[in-house]
Amino acid sequence: MQPKRDVVVLDYGSGNVRSATRALEKVGANVTLTADREAAAEADGLVVPGVGAFAACMAGLRAVRGHEVVGRRLAGGRPVLGICVGMQILFERGVEHGVESEGMGEWPGTVEQLQAHPLPHMGWNTVDVPAGSVLFDGVEKDRFYFVHSYGVRRWVMPPPERLKAPLVTTCTHDGDSFVAAVENGPLSATQFHPEKSGDAGLHLLENWVRSL
Repeated sequence: MQPKRDVVVLDYGSGNVRSATRALEKVGANVTLTADREAAAEADGLVVPGVGAFAACMAGLRAVRGHEVVGRRLAGGRPVLGICVGMQILFERGVEHGVESEGMGEWPGTVEQLQAHPLPHMGWNTVDVPAGSVLFDGVEKDRFYFVHSYGVRRWVMPPPERLKAPLVTTCTHDGDSFVAAVENGPLSATQFHPEKSGDAGLHLLENWVRSL
């Protein structure tokens, strides 16, 4: 029997932390909700949630020096999972209401308003999963729960020459395609809320926890 994995949900003032904590506990993780940098750095897995505005989430993350923890973990090949705006802030920048904000820059790209109607994109949607996905193994055809008006509409990271290329899952709302999830070595992220996506979301989180 696989031992339970220790997962920290980073508590930096951006909502949905309780539902994420409960969902991870349900799939068998030992979960701690904290802003403590040492705990976040040492856990088997780190979850960076996020709701609301890109700039506000980045400000909250910087206030607890969470961006340093994420960078430190990734430098050591230690898993990180971003959820919703916690995914968006992994990119270079976000543009909201004409205001540009700097993200963590782990991936190139811009978070911008979707060119779709209605907004926000709220509700259940299928996603286009690439072959070989670990996160979506067993739920490739399922629907997941989205609540957002902004996203990454163009994946601009060129394939690396020697490393495995990131697996990019997409979704389409009203004809506008955007990045729904990314699997890139130790760094994974979803635009949708797995913790609000019923059995499919729990299965995805269980896949992530098992991979730690």
